[in-house]
Amino acid sequence: KVVKLYIESMKLKLKSQLEYRLSFILTFISQIGVFFTYYFMTVALFQRFDNIKGFTLYEVLLCFSIIHFGFAFNETFFRGVDKFDKFIIDGSLDRLLVRPRGVLYQVICSEMDFVKVARIIQSLIIFFIAISHLNIEWNIINILLIIAMFLSSIILFFGIFLLMASYCFITIHGLEVRNLLTDGGKQMAQYPIGIFRKGFIFIFTFIIPYASVNYYPLLYLLGKSNNTLYILSPLLIVVYLIPCFLSFKIGLKHYSSTGS
Repeated sequence: KVVKLYIESMKLKLKSQLEYRLSFILTFISQIGVFFTYYFMTVALFQRFDNIKGFTLYEVLLCFSIIHFGFAFNETFFRGVDKFDKFIIDGSLDRLLVRPRGVLYQVICSEMDFVKVARIIQSLIIFFIAISHLNIEWNIINILLIIAMFLSSIILFFGIFLLMASYCFITIHGLEVRNLLTDGGKQMAQYPIGIFRKGFIFIFTFIIPYASVNYYPLLYLLGKSNNTLYILSPLLIVVYLIPCFLSFKIGLKHYSSTGS
């Protein structure tokens, strides 16, 4: 029932967005343009330098594609969590609380942005371009590792969205710190985290674990490290998700209506 209801919600959201077909198409095209701006900036950087701390263009593009895929997936299917402050401001959260389904599930079903599918497709195209130029040994471990990297990218951004939604219980309005952790973090994590200073590496490994998604697994995948623990690093994202869920539950427990 839960999956069926989600699929029905998805169909309704897609149908409503396609009511204004020209607007949908133009926005879809604009998303393609914005995304390829990031891509061309990365390619342009390598016109000046052969590598960045030992990482070649296609190794960086592999890193780039995985992090952008996770972000685009969340913006498409979990947009409601990213825009959670709206539910508090306009009083919608009060209505969700009296309904039989869980609040988080209703929030996820309420907002979807299908124009961002353009970014998902582009991420996958860049991924296949990258791996076609890399000498990766295709065995069961590496295939599972790549799948784990994509899944952990989705889970990581969902966790950050959830954490920022929890923050809205205190601030009411979503603040720019949300963009710092999502858009800002995404811009940094589209490059291998190891190219930055130690302070940034620490933050993006132990506080917001972007490095567990596409840096440490990448080192093993490309043969730059033989440390087998790097294979397990995407699993740390599941651990990161636990405090994100707990913070949301605590915020919901202490929520009092804004009176909107």
